[in-house]
Amino acid sequence: MSIEQAKKVLRIEADAVARLIDRLDSNFDRAVDLIMGCKGRVVVTGMGKSGHIGNKIAATLASTGTPALFLHPAEGIHGDLGMVTKGDIVIALSNSGETEELSRMLPSLKRIGIKIIALTGNTESTLARNSDVVIDVGVKEEACPLGLAPTASTTATLAMGDALAVVLLDRRGFKEEDFACYHPGGSLGKRLLLHVRDIMHTGDAIPKVSAESLVKDAIYEISSKKMGVTSVLDKAGKLLGVISDGDLRRWMERTEKSGENLLAKQAREIMTSDPKVIGKDALAAEAVAIMENNSITCLLILDIDKRPEGVIHLHDLLKAGVV
Repeated sequence: MSIEQAKKVLRIEADAVARLIDRLDSNFDRAVDLIMGCKGRVVVTGMGKSGHIGNKIAATLASTGTPALFLHPAEGIHGDLGMVTKGDIVIALSNSGETEELSRMLPSLKRIGIKIIALTGNTESTLARNSDVVIDVGVKEEACPLGLAPTASTTATLAMGDALAVVLLDRRGFKEEDFACYHPGGSLGKRLLLHVRDIMHTGDAIPKVSAESLVKDAIYEISSKKMGVTSVLDKAGKLLGVISDGDLRRWMERTEKSGENLLAKQAREIMTSDPKVIGKDALAAEAVAIMENNSITCLLILDIDKRPEGVIHLHDLLKAGVV
């Protein structure tokens, strides 16, 4: 019984959003054009459940390149309208379009010269008649069996707000780098802002041996630098290849069968040529992707002359919170 009722709720809400698609018209384009031409901020307002949706819409707009804030209409009619200045645009949310607090704000907004975009389920309402652009977010029915609690109507309004935000994001040419500027905290910010140069090991911490070095010396370098790998360089200090723990294990198996002395071999004989590398200006997230796609745990960072200038290990990325 509970599952069937839940399925019914989801069907009603999904249908409410789906019905918005065919109702999109030139009013949506006009709303986008108004916001794109806005010299100030987008002020989102709504009462009750619409207010909660408005808060989310304002947050989404703000994080995707459209300066926005939420204004509680009850506070607005008691002084907070001072937050709204000429050049701003108001997005007003009301399913009925007759919310008292919103209606009482309208004359003041008009007096300031504010353009109003209404998201409402009643295109003949007071709010609609006093708005410059009206976007119809009306629903056939609420998911609440009593028809009282805003459910499908708030879902539809939220979806329309997301549609506005995403279209605006695209129109502004908003990129990952821009998104990162507004999301510097947490793992998301680290994935988008942290570069390889910020966490790579440099100088003496870079494991390196010459091509002529014996394998025993390479083992010591791998062990002492604790990277699980060492670079193999030519006489000019340029990268020829790498020797990893995995390379050593494979060669140990091979020489055990052949009777060769692995420790007496030169590094060039057992190294892996053309190893995966990365530039210091690459995002740390790119380093993670390379490691995951190639089942490796360490990357060398080369300069323009193909000399190692850094090394980064999967553990460094874990500590930095990129993974």
